Amino acid sequence: MKGSIVIDRELCKGCGNCIEACPVKVIAMTKQFNKVVYFIVSPMEAARCTGCAICANMCPEIAITVYQDD
Repeated sequence: MKGSIVIDRELCKGCGNCIEACPVKVIAMTKQFNKVVYFIVSPMEAARCTGCAICANMCPEIAITVYQDD
C-alpha cells in the first residue's frame, strides 16, 4: 500500500516522535521553523510512505494527516 502525509507546520513542535516511529524513515527534521519558532519536520522521501499512520498516532500535537492511496 502507498500513502502520503501532510504535516501542519504551524502545529508541529519538532518533538521528533514521528521521525522515530516511522518504520520506513520518510520524515526528517528540517532547518525551517514555524511562526512560534519551533523547528519542524517534513516528509523527505514521500514516495516511500506506506500510509501506515504510525507517525500520526505518535504526534502529540495532531499535526500529521495520513492519506492512503489506492
